[in-house]
Amino acid sequence: MTVTSKISINDGNLTVHGKTILTGVPDNIVLTPGTGVGQLAGAFIGATASNSKSLHVFPVGTLEGLRFMCLFRFKLWWMTQRMGTCGKDVPLETQFVLIESKDATAEGEPDDAPTIYTVFLPLLEGQFRAALQGNEMNEVEICLESGDTAVKTDHGLYLVYMHAGTNPFEVISQAVEAVEKHMQTFVNREKKKLPSFVDWFGWCTWDAFYTDVTAEGVEQGLKSLSDGKTPPRFLIIDDGWQQIGNEIKDSNAVVQEGAQFANRLTGIKENTKFQKAKNGQNEGTAPGLKLLVDEAKQQHNVKYVYVWHALAGYWGGVKPAAAGMEHYDSALAYPVSSPGVMGNQPDVVMDSLAVHGLGLVHPKKVFHFYNELHAYLASCGVDGVKVDVQNIIETLGAGHGGRVALTRAYHQALEASIARNFPDNGCIACMCHNTDGMYSAKQTAVVRASDDFYPRDPASHTIHISSVAYNSVFLGEFMQPDWDMFHSLHPAAEYHAAARAIGGCPIYVSDKPGNHNFDLLKKLVLPDGSVLRALLPGRPTRDCLFSDPARDGKSLLKIWNLNKCSGVVGVFNCQGAGWCKIAKKTRIHDASPGTLTTSVCSADADTISKVAGPNWSGEVIVYAHRSGNLIRLPTGASLPVTLKVLEYEVFHLCPLKEITSYISFAPIGLLDMFNTSGAVEQFDVEFDSSKQTAAAFYDGEVASELTNSLLSDDRAPTATITLKVRGSGRFGAYSSQRPLKCSVDSSEAGFEYDSGTGLLTLNLRVPQDQEMYRWLVEIQV
Repeated sequence: MTVTSKISINDGNLTVHGKTILTGVPDNIVLTPGTGVGQLAGAFIGATASNSKSLHVFPVGTLEGLRFMCLFRFKLWWMTQRMGTCGKDVPLETQFVLIESKDATAEGEPDDAPTIYTVFLPLLEGQFRAALQGNEMNEVEICLESGDTAVKTDHGLYLVYMHAGTNPFEVISQAVEAVEKHMQTFVNREKKKLPSFVDWFGWCTWDAFYTDVTAEGVEQGLKSLSDGKTPPRFLIIDDGWQQIGNEIKDSNAVVQEGAQFANRLTGIKENTKFQKAKNGQNEGTAPGLKLLVDEAKQQHNVKYVYVWHALAGYWGGVKPAAAGMEHYDSALAYPVSSPGVMGNQPDVVMDSLAVHGLGLVHPKKVFHFYNELHAYLASCGVDGVKVDVQNIIETLGAGHGGRVALTRAYHQALEASIARNFPDNGCIACMCHNTDGMYSAKQTAVVRASDDFYPRDPASHTIHISSVAYNSVFLGEFMQPDWDMFHSLHPAAEYHAAARAIGGCPIYVSDKPGNHNFDLLKKLVLPDGSVLRALLPGRPTRDCLFSDPARDGKSLLKIWNLNKCSGVVGVFNCQGAGWCKIAKKTRIHDASPGTLTTSVCSADADTISKVAGPNWSGEVIVYAHRSGNLIRLPTGASLPVTLKVLEYEVFHLCPLKEITSYISFAPIGLLDMFNTSGAVEQFDVEFDSSKQTAAAFYDGEVASELTNSLLSDDRAPTATITLKVRGSGRFGAYSSQRPLKCSVDSSEAGFEYDSGTGLLTLNLRVPQDQEMYRWLVEIQV
C-alpha cells in the first residue's frame, strides 16, 4: 500500500523517505495520506477491530535499532522525556514520539544522506483518545480509549499523524499545523494572544505560604521584593484564597503542602482570611479581595493579578447543593484513571478522590459557573486565572460521553468565560499535560511545562530543567511554556534562574518575604520590573534531542533560543536524577554525577540566520555570561564547555556584521544579565558615502596612507551603528577597532575599549519614570 512517495506500507514495512521505521505491520493497520497544504509529507495511521469496545490496544509494528525521543505522562498531570531505540522503550501514555533515521542510499553512493526526522502524534478522533506504548516484543501499540464503557467503536482512521523531514523543529511545527487543519479543534501558539504579564517579573504565593496564604502575607511579599529593587509587576494568589468546606472528617485524608484534596468549593468569593477590614475601613464596604488587589496595584505598582482555581473549582470540585451554588447542578463523581496512567505513577489526589468523590459541575452548567466566578474576580480587579488540576476531568467521563467530550465541554466553557471576563486572555493552564486538553485549546496561550519546583526535594531540580526543555518541543507548538516559580534564595537558584532567562517563559519566584537573593534577581529583573524574555520556547539543541542528559552519565543538556538580534544557548549539567519506572517516582540514581564536556557552535541556535541579517558569513561573537569570556568564533567552529552537576553556562551567539573589509561589529547586550543579548532590540548601520567608497579599495593587507587614514583615531567616521537597547547597567559590544565616538540618546557617552578582545563597554543609566524604555545607542566607527 503506497500512500505518498515519502511514506508507505509495503510488505508489512512502514517506510519513511526510503528508510524502514516499523516492521511486521499488521493487516488491520491503515494508512491515509494527509490532504491539503502542509500535509504532503504526512500520513495518518488508523486501525480496525473485529468488535466494538471502549478500550482497544492495536499493535502497529515493531520498532528496533532507531534512536527516538518520546514524551509520556509519568503521572496523571505531567509529561517527561524518555529516550530509547526499540519498541519496549516506549512507555505507557506516550503522547509524542520523534524518531531519527537516515535515508537509504544506493550501493556506491556516498553515505552522506541527510538525517530524516519522523514525528508521531497520537490524536483524538470523535469521542476517543489515542496514546502510544510499547510491549516486550518491541511492538509499538496504539491505546485507544473513550473513558466511558458505553462509548464504543471498532475502528479509527485518524488515530496517529506522522510527518517527516530533515529539520526536526520544522517537522514538528508542520505536523502540528497539519493536525490543526485536520481536527479544527485547537489553534497553534503563533495564532494565540499571549497575555501581557509574561514580559514582567512576578511573584507567586504558593511556595511562600502554601494554603496558609493571607492578605497580610501577600502585602508582605510584594513589599519585600520591591524594597530590594526587583519589583514584581504580576502577582499570582495561589491555592488558599477560596471558600472551601472541610466536611470530610477523615484522619486518613491525604494532605500535601496544606491542600486536602477531598475538600470542595462552597462559594465563589474569597474566604475569611481575605475579608478582614483594614486601616479602620468598615466591614463590608468592599470585598476584601478587591481591597487587596487595589492595594497591590496602587501601592506596589503591580500590573496584573491572577488567582488560582482548579478546573473543577477546587481539588474536590464544587460541593453539591452548597448554598448559593445549587444552580450549578454539582453531583458527586468518582474518578477512574486510564490503564496507562495507572501503569505509571499512582497519584495521591486520585487516591483521595476515589474514596471521597469529586463534586462535578454538570457540563451544561459549567460555563455559568466559570462566568460567575470570573465576573466576580474581574469586579475585584483580577486580570486572569491560573487554572490547575485540569487532567482530573479525563477521569470523570463516564456518563458524559467519555473523556474527550467532557474535557472539550469544560475547555470550551472555560475559554468562553476567559474571553468574556479577562480581555488580555488571562489564563495559565496547569496540571494539564493530556492531549484531550491540548487538542481542544483554541485560546489558552500559556501552559505550565513540567511538574512543580519542589524546593525541599534534591532529586527534582535537574530533572525539572530537562523535562521542561524536552516537553517544550511538543507543548511549545500549542502554548508558551511556563517553567514554574522558583526560590531566589536556594542552593539551585542560579541554575533555575539561568534556565528561565533563556526559556522564553514568564519569570516569577515564590520567595518567602525577606528570603531573597537580590543580586541574583537583578540578573533577571530590570529596575522597572520588566524582564528580557527570549523570543521562542526554549528547546534542546538538535544534537541533544536523542541523548539523555538526566540519566546517561555522559551528556550535557543544551537549550537554544533566539533574541531579536542574536542566538542564545544555555548548557546545563542535569545528570543524576529522573523518574524511575521501577520505583514509580522521581529519585536520585547517581549521587555523584561526573564532570562533563560538550561544545557549542552558532548552528546550535537553530534559526539564528533569521535574525543575523542578509549576507551573514556565519561568524559569531560568543559572550559567556558566567565566565565573562568573549570569543570571536569562526564559521563552523565550536567552543568547548565543561560543567559539574547543577552547573550551567549561558552563551550568547551574536552574528558578526562586516561593515567594511576592515571593520566588523556585533552588539552583545547587558553584560550582567542572564539573557544579556535580549537587551538588544534593533541593529542598523548607516554608511558615510565617501568613506564607503574609499574602503572599497582597501584589501586589508597592504600598509599604505589609505590604511593609516582608515584606522587612525582621528579619522572621519566610516559608518554609524545605531542600536535600540532596553535596560540599564553595563552594555557591551564587539568592535574590531576602537570606535571614534559613542552617544546615548544623542548625548556623547564615555566608553571603554579592550583592544585585546574587541570588547566595547559603556554604562546605561536607569530611565526615570519610563517603563520598557529603549535607549538609542549610536557608535561611530
